[in-house]
Amino acid sequence: MTYKSTASLFTIRLLFAGLTFWAAFPIYAQQICTGNLGENIFTEGDFGSGASNLIPSDPGIAPGYSYTLSPPPRDGFYTITNNTGAWGGLYPTWLRTRDNSGDPQGYMMVVNASYSVGAFYEQTVDGLCENTLYEFSADIINLIQASVSDHIRPNVSFLINDEVRYSTGDIPQNEQWNTYGFTFTTEPGETSVKLTLRNNAPGGIGNDLALDNISFRACGPAALILPVEVANICEDGNPISLNATIQGDQYPTPALQWQQSFDEGATWQDIPGATGATIQHTQLSGGYYYYRYLLANSTANLANSKCRVISNVKVVYVQPKFHSAADTICEGGRYLFGDRPLTEAGVYVDTLISSIGCDSIVTLALEVAPDRGITAEVNADDPSCAGYQDGSIVVSDIENFYPPVSISLNEEVVMAQEASFSNLMGGAYRLAIFDRLGCRVEYDISLDDPDSLRLNLGPDRSIALGDELILPVTTNYPLASAEWTPPDLVICDDDCLKPLLQPLKTTTFTLTGITAAGCTATDSIRVEVREVRSVYIPNAFSPNDDGRNDRFTLFADVPNVQEVVDMKVFNRWGAVVFEQSNFLPNSLSQGWDGAFKGKQAPDGAYTYVFRVRFLDEVELEYTGVVHLVR
Repeated sequence: MTYKSTASLFTIRLLFAGLTFWAAFPIYAQQICTGNLGENIFTEGDFGSGASNLIPSDPGIAPGYSYTLSPPPRDGFYTITNNTGAWGGLYPTWLRTRDNSGDPQGYMMVVNASYSVGAFYEQTVDGLCENTLYEFSADIINLIQASVSDHIRPNVSFLINDEVRYSTGDIPQNEQWNTYGFTFTTEPGETSVKLTLRNNAPGGIGNDLALDNISFRACGPAALILPVEVANICEDGNPISLNATIQGDQYPTPALQWQQSFDEGATWQDIPGATGATIQHTQLSGGYYYYRYLLANSTANLANSKCRVISNVKVVYVQPKFHSAADTICEGGRYLFGDRPLTEAGVYVDTLISSIGCDSIVTLALEVAPDRGITAEVNADDPSCAGYQDGSIVVSDIENFYPPVSISLNEEVVMAQEASFSNLMGGAYRLAIFDRLGCRVEYDISLDDPDSLRLNLGPDRSIALGDELILPVTTNYPLASAEWTPPDLVICDDDCLKPLLQPLKTTTFTLTGITAAGCTATDSIRVEVREVRSVYIPNAFSPNDDGRNDRFTLFADVPNVQEVVDMKVFNRWGAVVFEQSNFLPNSLSQGWDGAFKGKQAPDGAYTYVFRVRFLDEVELEYTGVVHLVR
């Protein structure tokens, strides 16, 4: 049947029960049970659970080991705990772990192995059946962290009556629980066995483990009721057959006992006389019915809970023919009853087809509640920058609704009386607030992107070597910060939007601007530096103290030229008549005054050599002839 409402008419629970899976990870043995298992004979094999971090008394299950209430245990000690992470003095190489169950208070056994080989768990099981297959297994975790090296790995043997039947080998340091186990068959006349877990690795650094879910169960063939899915039938339908499917040849003459549960699988009762391969489900009253069967290799073994296995649970659901439902909708809303949209209060009856094909007569009592007019406080914040996803819509102070109330923004729904939707980009949003009856109010909200931050450094520029350039920046928003690259070539002591640039070579400058809201933008400009060498050397001078051309030196633009590294003047025979070094250009006082060895040099032509260092660290030589005129 199909009918819809703003509130549920009723809830149908479908309970699926499959095969018994008692471990959700690999079992490290080849002789494990491949069929169905019986009940765990070790009822205390999971060590129980409790609020206390440690069991306060020695359970006496570890011969040769001492119980400690001061964890972590030392070599040769063990404890029962629900969390190693709660220990204040936990060894730094140990895992912080809980037991291998979904119970946060579930206990596990933690063992710090002795220096010598020895048993750390031992139990005797009585009341078994001879010539019967059993599985003995346990969950074990290596307590040493995976990143730790050079630690001894635990190695555990499983013993039956002091005889080793299976060994784990080195338990991996993989920080997870692993299940180890094997199967064995009891000998003729054997009804009691001693089960032992023994440490094989030497103690010392490492060899630390935790143990949980010790299991000892009868093992048989696969005992199935197929298919495993729920069997759905109609209340006015026919009885159905449930068939036992046994896959495997372990039981040549199997014995069965069908059972039924009346509390959803918590407890089970034998069905009198139901010992054959097939039973009939004849109860056609609406509801859920739970079946399983017990299986053993003889009638005697079937009567012993330690010698039989259990099939999967089969659920039969009988779809009721008559349904009564009551619901309420908000004034102005509608209720889809089959194919009919209902808008008014009343009692409605219709014959509908259910999802499993049953005819169902549904009586619906529909009420209409007045629309109280939902109100709310809605605040919207636009994104801080163009293209950013930091906008938000906040809903609070919702009133006049039938609880519970829900808030939806586009496809996101929150069942709460207030909500904050964040990380939103600019765009159109539909906000709806609705209660359990379908009363609703809607808002169309637009989050607007601000204009993009724009920076403009202008066109590329060209300057001569040594020139300075003030570069004004234009922007459409005030900037909270301005970052230039390369930073060492930009001088902006007071205002980085009007920086001073003096590059020594052609350079691309990039500015990243950030507003107070965090919006960013960049722009670049290429400043070409022309290699102009501004040097002037006179071709004559007259040292007559008339105040004009009295000294010979090099003239240049500063800072284009940084220094005259060296200056030499030679006479016609190649002798040095004057030399000077490391002085500034345009410095007459550092130039030649026409004297040589304290006397006036004669008129004539003199050869010179200047070595000049420029602003870009380039050094050049200038040679020529200067005429001394008196």
